[in-house]
Amino acid sequence: MTQIKLKRVYEDQSDSDGFRILVDKLWPRGMKKEHLHYDLWAKDITPSSNLRKWFHDDIQDRWNDFSVMYQKELSDSTYAKNLIDNIKFRKVVTLLYASKEPEHNHAKILKAYLDKMLEKK
Repeated sequence: MTQIKLKRVYEDQSDSDGFRILVDKLWPRGMKKEHLHYDLWAKDITPSSNLRKWFHDDIQDRWNDFSVMYQKELSDSTYAKNLIDNIKFRKVVTLLYASKEPEHNHAKILKAYLDKMLEKK
């Protein structure tokens, strides 16, 4: 089964990262394209712009609702299904995100969603 890890884009690349996927819609601030090593930029798997903006207005209080709404977007997403097909045979996948919030960011929700979906495969 695929092991999925999370890592901030500003952390150094490691051989243990496996297949590296950037999961932010916008390019990370201050990061030069030649310095970020990634295999796939999955910007279509991110939360919708409206959901992302709503969440960022009050991250702490909206976390639970955001999590539910983003999972709904993922379950309705063709991009999510395609991503699962792309990673289901990989040993290790690392989701790269830029957020300063290690506990309250969409990559954490995406990881949980992918883990759940891959478990069913």
